[in-house]
Amino acid sequence: MARQIYVNLPVRDLPRTREFFSALGFTFEPKFSNDDAACMVIAENIFAMLLVEPFFRGFTRKTICDTTQSTEVLICLSCDSRKHVKDLVAKAVAAGGTIAREEKDHGFMYEHAFEDLDGHTWELVYMEPDAVPA
Repeated sequence: MARQIYVNLPVRDLPRTREFFSALGFTFEPKFSNDDAACMVIAENIFAMLLVEPFFRGFTRKTICDTTQSTEVLICLSCDSRKHVKDLVAKAVAAGGTIAREEKDHGFMYEHAFEDLDGHTWELVYMEPDAVPA
């Protein structure tokens, strides 16, 4: 069986968060979603568990990071093309997100990043398959 990854992120407003990520083209697994959590499907074996803050607190004794002041994690997703990267950033901004940093073109790799409604940074990269340096 292939391993799976579930990235757990605290969110303030689950309906708005679902609407935001739906606008980016992501879907949700209903079996693992309810009023406290939404299981966002990123890829076949990759998921983001978007948990309302009170529910998230039940999984840790630590303080939840204030993402307007600190970075808790950088989530990096690969994309199929430069256009895919640009389109996702544009959709994120149109849905209420913000640009986390300006785009960078390294020749073999193109990257850009946005922050979601809760300040989590999502990095997007496209690597030219034949141009990756040794």
